[in-house]
Amino acid sequence: MTHNTPLSPRPLRHLSDVHRRVLTTAQLRSHGVPATEIAEQCRAGGPWQQLLPGVVMLHPGPPTSEERLHGALLFAAREAAPGVPAQPTPGSPHRPVYADAMITGLAALTLHGFSATPPLLSLDHIDVLVPRMRRLRSTSYVRVLRTPALPAPEPVTGLPVAPVPRALADAVADLTDAESVRRLLTEAVRGRHCEPAAVVRELTRAKLLTRPHVADAVDSLVAEGRAIAEDRLYRMVQEYGLPDPVWNVDLRLPGGPHLGGLDAYWPEQAVAVELDMRAPRQDEDALWSEYARKREHLERLGITVVHVTPRKLRESAEQQAAVIRTALMAADDRDPAAYVVVLPR
Repeated sequence: MTHNTPLSPRPLRHLSDVHRRVLTTAQLRSHGVPATEIAEQCRAGGPWQQLLPGVVMLHPGPPTSEERLHGALLFAAREAAPGVPAQPTPGSPHRPVYADAMITGLAALTLHGFSATPPLLSLDHIDVLVPRMRRLRSTSYVRVLRTPALPAPEPVTGLPVAPVPRALADAVADLTDAESVRRLLTEAVRGRHCEPAAVVRELTRAKLLTRPHVADAVDSLVAEGRAIAEDRLYRMVQEYGLPDPVWNVDLRLPGGPHLGGLDAYWPEQAVAVELDMRAPRQDEDALWSEYARKREHLERLGITVVHVTPRKLRESAEQQAAVIRTALMAADDRDPAAYVVVLPR
C-alpha cells in the first residue's frame, strides 16, 4: 500500500485536497484502515508521517502551512463521537466542522491579512483556542490556549479563526517587544480590521494593560482611533451635504463653567456631535455616566447632542448623516437655546 493507494471503498471525495492529505487516526479507521496499517505506513522512511498525536499526514516531506493549520485544528477539535470523521458543514461539502477549536494569535492575524505578522511557515507555533475544560496539552508546534467562553469564530479560507480583537490579545500576551505590539495594534485600526474599543476590551479582559509596553501602545491606539474617527466624521459631513459645523470646540456659559468639548457644533441650530470613544482603559459604565451627565446638562440648555460611534461612522455613515440632518431641521421647532461661548479646543 502506498500513499496513493485508495484507503477503502468509502471515498474521500467530500473532502478538499488538504483534508485528504491530513486525517486523524479515527478518520482513517472509519475509512477502513486498521491501526496496524496506520502504524506501518508511519514508520521511519514510510510514505506517511505522524504530524501530531492522533493526526496523520499522508505524504512524506515537510507539511505546508495549510496542512499545519488543518492538522492543528484536527488535533484540538472535539470529536462528536469516537471514530466519527469530521462532517461537511451544511452548504459547504468540502469544509469539515472543527468543534470547539479555532486558530488564534499570530497565525490568526496572518490569516486575517495582517502584514506585520510573520508568514505562517515561519511561525514556531500555532495557537489554538479551546474551552477551558478541555483536557488537552500543547504539543509539537501546537500551543493550546484556553478560555472560559469561546468567541464566535470567523471563517477564513475555510478555517475557524478567532476575531481580530481576541487574536490580537492572544498574540500580544506573548510579545515583549514594544514596537511589535505597537505595529500590530496600529495595523488593526488603520487596516480597518476592528475598532480600538474592541481591542482595548480584549486587552483589559486578558489583564494585559498592566504591562507598560502594552499600555503605551494602547495610548497610541486610542489616539490613532480618534484621528481616524474624526476623519470619517469630516468626510461624512462633506459627502452627504450637511452644512459645515465648527470643528473641535469647547462650550462655556458666559462667565461660567466649562460645559465640555464637542467634535462638531452647529451654533445656529444648537446641534452638537460627540464621538463615543468609550473603552480607553476606563470603566465603561463610569465613562458612559460622564457622557450622560454632559449630554443632560447641554440638553437642559437647549442643545441637541448626537452621539456617534466610530463603528457606525464606518458601517452606516449615511444613516448617521440622516440623524444629524433631522436634528438640524428640527431646530426651528425647538425653543431657542441658551447663549453659550464657543471656543477652539
